[in-house]
Amino acid sequence: MYSQKFLKATAQKLSKKILKAKDNKNFFNKPYKYLYLDNVIDKNFAKNCSKSFPKLNLKSWEKSNLDSIEIKYRSKWTSEFDIPNFIIDLVRILNSSIILKSLSKKFSIPKLMPDPYFTGGGLNITRKGGLLDVHVDGNYHDASALNRRINVLIYFNKGWKKNWGGEFGIYSRDASKCEKKIPPVFNRLIAFDTHDYSYHGLPNPINFPKNISRKSLILYYYTKDKRPKNQTKFSKPHSALWLKKKFLDKKGKSVRSYY
Repeated sequence: MYSQKFLKATAQKLSKKILKAKDNKNFFNKPYKYLYLDNVIDKNFAKNCSKSFPKLNLKSWEKSNLDSIEIKYRSKWTSEFDIPNFIIDLVRILNSSIILKSLSKKFSIPKLMPDPYFTGGGLNITRKGGLLDVHVDGNYHDASALNRRINVLIYFNKGWKKNWGGEFGIYSRDASKCEKKIPPVFNRLIAFDTHDYSYHGLPNPINFPKNISRKSLILYYYTKDKRPKNQTKFSKPHSALWLKKKFLDKKGKSVRSYY
């Protein structure tokens, strides 16, 4: 575990990198707003986080295995007390007011809030043959009645090679074209505006070596305010909507029940 001083300094350094991301170099407005940054935390810190991923044979994971839609493992966090050492330090940084303010300013989305319930967020592992179909994410958080606005990912894939695949795909507004592929290299952060037209995914089965997994941390951020009309296709709450499901969720619906 790291000291408060170290964590604050790391958050401040990352905040500056977010705010200084340059247009059309590592910050983009089309097809939707996104940025990516490298070497976002101290190298040893990143290594410790990577080593802290639990083994896949533990009960801390749930497996999604829907052929051609989603094949991966996801952590089952329900609170910060489920989060492994070192990774909890990184989560504290990413959920801090320091980072929230910089993301709000960069993406022009005021009053961002993190998710203390970690609904859908946490660690992800994809093994050889795994994939994630092109999709848009769910829009509503039941526990807080807030609206999802930004996703943040950090990758922990040391020695990644192009033939391994698994790049993060940024897709056009109608999901018909992959506009950009971002390699999931070690210690790289991706943040993007999540809404009903921000299609993304890695639809081709990855070719990572059998003994190496594609590893990432994913966190979501919310606002009380709803998304702008030009980002809204469905006004009611919905789950992830998949290209291969003809823009419906896993149950074949475009909206879902909520509370």
